[in-house]
Amino acid sequence: MTERHAVVRTRHELKRRTLTVLSQDRLTPRMIRIVLGGDDLEGFVSLGHDDHVKLFFPDGSDGPPAMRDFTPRHYDPTARELTLYFALHHAGPATAWAEQARPGQTLSIGGPRGSMVLTDDFDWYLLAGDETALPAIARRLEQLRPTATVLVLVTVVDAAEQMALSSSAKVSVRWIHRPPSRAADPEPLLAALAETTLPEGEGHAWIAAESGVAKAARAHLVQRGQNPAWIKAAGYWRAGDAAVHDHLD
Repeated sequence: MTERHAVVRTRHELKRRTLTVLSQDRLTPRMIRIVLGGDDLEGFVSLGHDDHVKLFFPDGSDGPPAMRDFTPRHYDPTARELTLYFALHHAGPATAWAEQARPGQTLSIGGPRGSMVLTDDFDWYLLAGDETALPAIARRLEQLRPTATVLVLVTVVDAAEQMALSSSAKVSVRWIHRPPSRAADPEPLLAALAETTLPEGEGHAWIAAESGVAKAARAHLVQRGQNPAWIKAAGYWRAGDAAVHDHLD
């Protein structure tokens, strides 16, 4: 019998894979979807909604490639197709590569190194973050049971960046608009959290955004009496340094 609120950790074989771009399209003005494929995906495993793979972006020189962490949005083992979402920023190797990516080009990836899967037995869930969190949030919503109650808070630039989120669970979504210049400002997300009534019972909160924003959101929930053991927070980037993945638990 599985322990209530158990976290199951699984290690995967660490392998570097060279994949081919199958398609590239814009989901929103600032979000690109890229589907990668190839025989190198044989044995690829991603069990957790917030797993991450490392992408290696060549810079056209003899130097080492730039590396960034991305959440696998979807993996089809039959077709051997891996879908990734790229939240576009003003500069950086990931944005530059995603904007010019075309079918037939190749990209190397590594991982996931492992997965952490939480049993779906909480009374309610809170999923919060910014654009970079959307792949993991969308994937989590697809995994949760139909009777689950889920609150979703996402900060984006404007209404054009709002995306359809599918789930069989009972989901309430709130989009918070803020300009790119305030992406590292905790206030918009904190204000939305303060206005959010948390359901009764035991809840699990998952937060991913700029490191300072995620840290502040976690502190807010702890101050409101939420069990710190059931708040998972991560900095998917840090102001001034996009090549960051901070665990803030």
